[in-house]
Amino acid sequence: MVGELRYREFRVPLGPGLHAYPDELIRQRVGHSGHLEYQIRWLLLRRGEDGEGASSQVDCKAEHILLWMSNDEIYANCHKMLGEDGHIIGPSQESAGEAGVLDKSVLREMETDVKSLIQRALRQLEECVGTIPPAPLLHTVHVLSAYASIEPLTGVFKDPRVLDLLMHMLSSPDYQIRWSAGRMIQALASHDAGTRTQILLSLSQQEAIEKHLDFDSRCALLALFAQATLSEHPMSFEGIQLPQVPGRLLFSLVKHYLHVTSLLDQLNDSTAELGAQNSSPEELSAERGRLELEFSMAMGTLISELVHAMRWDWASSRQGPSTRSSCPIFQPQLADAGLGLPPAQARPSLRRSRRFRPRSEFASGNTYALYVRDTLQPGMRVRMLDDYEEISAGDEGEFQQSNNGMPPVQVLWESIGRTYWVHWHMLEILGFEEDMEDIVEADEYQRAVGSGAQGVALHSWRWKPMSELYAAPYVPPEDEDAEESEHLTQAEWWELLFFIKKLDGPDHQEVLQILQENLDGEVLDDEILAELAVPIELAQDLLLALPQRLDDSTLRDLLNCRVYRKYVPKAVAGQLADPALLEAQAQPPRKAADAAQAEAKDPPKQCPDSPLQHLVEGSGPAGKIVLDLAQALSAEGTQESEVKSLLLQLQRQPQPFLMLMQSLDTPAANRALHLAVLRVLMQLVDFPEALLLPWHEAMDACMACLRSPDTDREVLQELIFFLHRLASVSRDYAVVLNQLGARDAISKALEKHLGKLDLAQELRDMVFKCEKHAHLYRKLTTNILGGCIQMVLGQIEDHRRTHRTINIPFFDVFLKYLCQGSSVEVKEDKCWEKVEVSSNPQQAGKLTDRNPKTYWESNSSTGSHTITLHMRQGVLIRQLTLMVASKDSSYMPARVVVFGGDSTSSLNTELNSVNVMPSASRVIVLENLNRFWPIVQIRIKRCQQGGIDTRIRGLEVLGPKPTFWPVFREQLCRHTRLFYMIRSQAWSQDIAEDRRSLLHLSSRLNGALRQEQNFVDYFLPDDEAAQALGKTCWEALVSPLVQNITSPDEDGISPLGWLLDQYLECREAAHNPQSRAAAFASRVRRLTHLLVHVEPCEVPAAGMATQPKDRNRSHSWSSLATGGLPSSIVKNLTRCWRAAVEEQVNSFLTSHWRDDDFVPRYCEHFNKLQKSSSELFGPRAAFLLALQNGCAGALLKLPFLRAAHVSEQFARHIDQRIQGSRIGGARGMEMLAQLQRCLETALVFSGLEIATTFEHYYQHYMADRLLSLGSSWLEGAVLEQIGSCFPSRLPQQMLQSLSTSEELQRQFHVYQLQRLDQELLKLEDTEKKIQVGHAASGKEQEREGEEAARDAGAAAAAGGPGAVEEEEEENEDLYYEGAMPEVSVLVLSPRCWPTASICHMLNPRTCLPSYLRGTLNRYSNFYNKSQSYPALEPGPQRRLQWTWLGRAELQFGDQTLHVSTVQMWLLLYLNDLEAVSVESLLELSGLSPDTLHQAIGFLTSSRGPLDLHEPKDVPGGVLKIRDDSEEPRPRRGNVWLIPPQTYLKAEDEEGRNLEKRRNLLSCLIVRILKAHGDGGLHIDQLVCLVLEAWQKGPCPPRGLVSSLGRGSACSSTDVLSSILHLVDKGTVRRHDDRPQTLSYAVPVTVMEPHTESLNPGSSGPNPPLTFHTLQIRSRGVPYASCTAPQSFSTFR
Repeated sequence: MVGELRYREFRVPLGPGLHAYPDELIRQRVGHSGHLEYQIRWLLLRRGEDGEGASSQVDCKAEHILLWMSNDEIYANCHKMLGEDGHIIGPSQESAGEAGVLDKSVLREMETDVKSLIQRALRQLEECVGTIPPAPLLHTVHVLSAYASIEPLTGVFKDPRVLDLLMHMLSSPDYQIRWSAGRMIQALASHDAGTRTQILLSLSQQEAIEKHLDFDSRCALLALFAQATLSEHPMSFEGIQLPQVPGRLLFSLVKHYLHVTSLLDQLNDSTAELGAQNSSPEELSAERGRLELEFSMAMGTLISELVHAMRWDWASSRQGPSTRSSCPIFQPQLADAGLGLPPAQARPSLRRSRRFRPRSEFASGNTYALYVRDTLQPGMRVRMLDDYEEISAGDEGEFQQSNNGMPPVQVLWESIGRTYWVHWHMLEILGFEEDMEDIVEADEYQRAVGSGAQGVALHSWRWKPMSELYAAPYVPPEDEDAEESEHLTQAEWWELLFFIKKLDGPDHQEVLQILQENLDGEVLDDEILAELAVPIELAQDLLLALPQRLDDSTLRDLLNCRVYRKYVPKAVAGQLADPALLEAQAQPPRKAADAAQAEAKDPPKQCPDSPLQHLVEGSGPAGKIVLDLAQALSAEGTQESEVKSLLLQLQRQPQPFLMLMQSLDTPAANRALHLAVLRVLMQLVDFPEALLLPWHEAMDACMACLRSPDTDREVLQELIFFLHRLASVSRDYAVVLNQLGARDAISKALEKHLGKLDLAQELRDMVFKCEKHAHLYRKLTTNILGGCIQMVLGQIEDHRRTHRTINIPFFDVFLKYLCQGSSVEVKEDKCWEKVEVSSNPQQAGKLTDRNPKTYWESNSSTGSHTITLHMRQGVLIRQLTLMVASKDSSYMPARVVVFGGDSTSSLNTELNSVNVMPSASRVIVLENLNRFWPIVQIRIKRCQQGGIDTRIRGLEVLGPKPTFWPVFREQLCRHTRLFYMIRSQAWSQDIAEDRRSLLHLSSRLNGALRQEQNFVDYFLPDDEAAQALGKTCWEALVSPLVQNITSPDEDGISPLGWLLDQYLECREAAHNPQSRAAAFASRVRRLTHLLVHVEPCEVPAAGMATQPKDRNRSHSWSSLATGGLPSSIVKNLTRCWRAAVEEQVNSFLTSHWRDDDFVPRYCEHFNKLQKSSSELFGPRAAFLLALQNGCAGALLKLPFLRAAHVSEQFARHIDQRIQGSRIGGARGMEMLAQLQRCLETALVFSGLEIATTFEHYYQHYMADRLLSLGSSWLEGAVLEQIGSCFPSRLPQQMLQSLSTSEELQRQFHVYQLQRLDQELLKLEDTEKKIQVGHAASGKEQEREGEEAARDAGAAAAAGGPGAVEEEEEENEDLYYEGAMPEVSVLVLSPRCWPTASICHMLNPRTCLPSYLRGTLNRYSNFYNKSQSYPALEPGPQRRLQWTWLGRAELQFGDQTLHVSTVQMWLLLYLNDLEAVSVESLLELSGLSPDTLHQAIGFLTSSRGPLDLHEPKDVPGGVLKIRDDSEEPRPRRGNVWLIPPQTYLKAEDEEGRNLEKRRNLLSCLIVRILKAHGDGGLHIDQLVCLVLEAWQKGPCPPRGLVSSLGRGSACSSTDVLSSILHLVDKGTVRRHDDRPQTLSYAVPVTVMEPHTESLNPGSSGPNPPLTFHTLQIRSRGVPYASCTAPQSFSTFR
């Protein structure tokens, strides 16, 4: 399910190639819920890339995770921990027999021996005289170590005398005794974690142990601590520069760490011990509360000490307080939501300006850079976000342009008055100038709302705009109790209590007195203090009283803690805190360097003590302490009491001391200042109290002065004297110097000054001897930090498990530093080991001397100048810069190329290439590399103005800014993933056993997600950490759960699918809010809402791809350009919803497909499913699509004839509703509403095989409707909505042909007018000729008459009788003396109109009167002439054939008869006859008897004008006009006599022919694909081959074509429909890499074995229509003959 189960070991995936599996049950306890909990060690298992073989698995025993688990989680995940009876194997069962190996009597004798040996060793140790220990003592200790390795004797060694013995041995000056003590400690610590911790804790907590231990003893004990205890939590901080922690402070950290681990063990074991003693729940709760308070205070102390040792507090003072706005971590953040307000509240309602997204809303800098690049327009105002060369953060300017260079953005900056190029990600868009005021107003509005808007409590989660109705359903917290809101929370009170406990005796009593006075004088002990409910007003009084009573270190903690920042106003806090401390925090010691540099640039006037006075100028009381100290030390007869008093002040407030030492890191011009400072420091070392000052925090300044090539020799000598003296007094600082690389720096100084530096050699040797101690200190610092991180992760897991708040002081502070990282940067001299140049190596040092006036000048040929950097191991270059000068002219570089490689012989990888502008001074050649290159070489390929040699004035290298966040993120995500994957597995197991437990999943998930959201809001400092945690929770908890509950079981039904089915079935009953169905439906909706809307925010990728080269930085936008894929949660949920819908629709189709009202009921069912989808999942397009796919899946399961019946019913229903809408009124509106519902449902046919059948029936009904009723706007509206359901687009073409006919009719009208005008013109010409002819001579008249007669005869002979007759027929109605009827002609193309209706041709000469024949002849001539204009209707030459289709309106008395063309001909024929026989009508018209009888039936009805008499001697009867006297009929009005629509049946021969055609096409497709093998065919090529085979051969079994009838025609749409059918059946498959390529999949029967009878009265299925073999021949009778396209016309 969630993980992988092999050999009954459940393995949980934690990352690529990393799994965790349960290894050992460590201990058990009674949890807060009263149930047993078990601590399991999970080992991490790494896999090779092949991942499957056992040989590729590497078992990392050193890497493990300790996790507390419940019974259910053990049963679901840890099968190894279960016995044969299914019960959990307790931790004592595995080692129960070990203690029984020794007999009790033997054990007592051995205990007696141990006690005597301890007594003897103490006596021998006291008698030991001299440096060499006696042999008996060593033998005694050796025997004691052997006894210590026996676990049953561990209790004897807990005797206090053993600790005294170990203390004396560790304090001994002899190495062998100290080594023997270490052996004994290792033997004692080898049994279990509890014994190990207790032994080491007891040693470390001995009073004044540090006074008894010298440097070597302390290092020996620290080594034992590192080896025996702290190696339990191995964690690598490679690449991160840890601070130099001296041994004294390190030993203090170890003591606090051991104390915390001891309390944690007691807390975990106390419940089990008290439970074994059958203690009452009250006693159990009280003991747990006491231990929790003690552990919380100890953990707070450890965090405080660790923060000070890591110097994070000074880093935070430089960075300032960081605040993070609360936003959902499982929902994408809204772009316009600010300050935790809903979008509607985050900005004023009247807002004219655009809102541009800030950088904090983006998961990575690359994504933000893309946004800025796409949004920014020339003329927009921008603000700088980062310091970059000459531009500072906060500078504003106007965007000018951008290009493909680097940096790519040109901005006109106001701060420098000119343009400067920067990067995209450094800019914040402010907008155009006219938008600025509106943005400022919006920001002021947000600040006003966020700062108080006092008196109005805005519940940011209580209301949302309707568009976000379903957003973040897990966020709303429980309503807070008003009483609780007036008091501190337990976490806040314990944080305040931490500072109260830090007070000394009198101050502590005063604060307790304040508490008692406000709490009715109640006696306050530790138990009562832990459970106090402290009002906020009282807490504020305590917070105001604490600053004056705390020392500097604790006060700094108080000012940075959450409770102080929350409840003490900033103005009051600034007044009450120590001004000197606040000033020091605002200006850290590093500011002294700036003051000293200013002094160097502007030398002050000479006066006594000028250097120190100018150093402390403006420092206030801190500067006065420095001056007083210097004066006391320089006075004759040093005033020790005054110096010691000042040193005590410096211990409380070390800022003046640090400022003094930091002044050494200033330019060499401050020689006097350096000498004065060094003299003061040299004298301070002689005072023991001075060794307690934080020398290590400012040792960097000493190293900077030591390394500087410009340091004066006298200053350097004084510095070496000082460092030698400091290292001699305390070897801890020799270790610190070793860690800082002092050995190499001293060697370079000796080389520079030719060895003429006193004590330099001794200092270097002293530093070198501390190499192993420096390694120990680094290891111990790493182990302490790693152990603290593991304990923090353990507290987070307990917080998740118990849903109890974390009450540890400074917990948020520790997490903030872990997430934000250290502020120490790697400087250039720490990035590289050496620098080599291609020529003039003696000038190479000028590249790194930081002097822009000096330079390295090459001396070689053009293009061969190189600078090679040998980088330190693991250093990633953050920025590599060359310093050049334009005044160098032709020596200035023009083109620089940078290469990287693993050695000097493999410099083949080009990292970047840069073109240097002539005006440049700093050229960034590399930036933000994502991999380590041991060798980096800079090649100057070309110089300005074609110069040969080059000059480089400097080289700057910046390494990465080390942070702890990557390490902590890895550990946090591992623990979080393991915890929630185990939990999801346990919940999934519950659901698998009982599906009803799925109803509780909503509350479970809601609690877990809310817990994580609250933790993020309270503890995590930035969005990146919050999003990383949210993504991990989502992947580990929600995603596996959704996968499990949506996966089908053995019956093919998933738990969530079952739940959705139950919801759909009880939906009607849920309308009653008091019913159980309503409660059930509510739980289902809450669950689906939660699952649908839980998605993590995007987090930046762990690594970046290789970047392309550009000017000085490379970006890879390709990975960001690709859109994200749908989340797995939505994908699984939509699949499950689709299956549920498919089951529902399939059940409905099976039960109701034969009903007469099938379509309305299906539409109603579909509407209910739509409403259910909206109720369950909200307005999400994915689920609406899943609904349609589910309906489509159910339709695809229908047999062909049943699917054809369904499609015919839909086409019939749409036809009936369109015709019914013509009624108008309320009935017509109701028909339109029903039509709309039906069209929405019919959209499901789109893309299915059933669409072809649906188009066939719809085309047929639409043709009859258009011909009988005419077109209307509704026809086009219907096609616009369901046009995708017609694969061949035949209905659309039908409407297009109607519009073409209307255009032809308008042109024909103009054509008739032109003909009439021509005839009238001929008449006028004839009259003129007659008048002229009377005046001519007789002879000429006779001659002209003979010529005219000859010409006429020739024309008649040429034209023939037909032409003359046609001309007469065409002109015979031009002068018709009656009311000329209006005739409209519809030109119907057989390509789109159904040919079923065009089966009888009309002969106008025999069936129509002359005045109608002439109109048709003229239209034929017009149409033939119009074919010469291809713009009207492009294509081949077409000819008209007249049909009986159409309709007419006849006037019969006062009535208007609406009849068909056939009925019109009958009625007009009876105008000249009194009666006519039906038999003669059949002979005359050539119509089929059914068509003629259908027309006669409506004419002879009660409303018709005719009577049918059936004499015996006349077959078929005789038609006569009805006599009014015989039967009265309506006198006037419209009478509708057109035959109604004739609907088809799918079980008729036509439906079976459609199925036969589909079967034949399927056989052809399969045979063709089989012939082409696995390679397959492109779908277009396959369609062409099938059509060619259908048209050219071979013939199917004889009689099949005739049985197909009109169905023998085949189009590409029919072929595609058959292909779709075969793909759905699995017979044909698509290629994954080429979806357009098809191939044969499995040898299954292509056709259905039989076709189901649609006739309810039939006894069984129809005969099978299966074709397994079909021989394809090259020649044969074609399936259907190809005839030229014909057009048919009719008239009204």
